[in-house]
Amino acid sequence: MIDLLQQQYTWVKSARQNLFTFLEEIPLPVLHAIVPGFGRSSIIRTHIHAADSYRLWLGSFAFRRPPHEHRDTTMEEIDQADVHRVRSLYTEVDDTVQRFLDAEPNWLEPIVHPVSWQDEPFTASPLLLFTHTMTHEFHHKGQIVTMARQLGYLPPADDRLGGLFS
Repeated sequence: MIDLLQQQYTWVKSARQNLFTFLEEIPLPVLHAIVPGFGRSSIIRTHIHAADSYRLWLGSFAFRRPPHEHRDTTMEEIDQADVHRVRSLYTEVDDTVQRFLDAEPNWLEPIVHPVSWQDEPFTASPLLLFTHTMTHEFHHKGQIVTMARQLGYLPPADDRLGGLFS
């Protein structure tokens, strides 16, 4: 199973690289522009939010670290971020995912662990956490390319299995 999940994440990283390449062509003020109607409001903020989610669910929750040890990227850090900084956050994400996969958890065994936003502990299996973080990233990837389109930047055709095939 680990080989299958490793391959799946390799494809996720490849699709992410395609997105980075596209975003590097967009001027930084546009990446920070507020786009009404999106929960995270800008391309940069949305992309960083997805990275923070990996760090929370796999880096903190799955490894049962105390909730107070997790810190999302601050608004000040987001305001100063460029694509290079977002790439470095995802390098940290890749390291976290690799540590998570190397831990070879019992994929279906529930983890019961406290979270900072509710009084009761949250329960999720490692497989659910892994699946959630990837689908969450792709949900926000869709928002990012939609925001870019609304801001006048046509994203590359990326609907062929994440742009992995020509």
